[in-house]
Amino acid sequence: MIQKQVTDTIIDEIHRTRREMADKFGGDFRLMLEDARRRQAESGRPIWRPNSTNNPMHPIGGSPSSGMDASTPAAG
Repeated sequence: MIQKQVTDTIIDEIHRTRREMADKFGGDFRLMLEDARRRQAESGRPIWRPNSTNNPMHPIGGSPSSGMDASTPAAG
């Protein structure tokens, strides 16, 4: 069976833009990020900054949430 190649113009444009940006900055992601931040600051548009410090809802470490002590062997 012969399959027809489907071309998605949006995806093609995304890949073309990515290649152009990589070429412009020599593939250096840090330079791309600095440029994006500079353009964002110069745009004058408001920048969303969350009020939250993005702390986890549940503490990491400590005892398991089931209330069982991790040092207690499982019944069996």
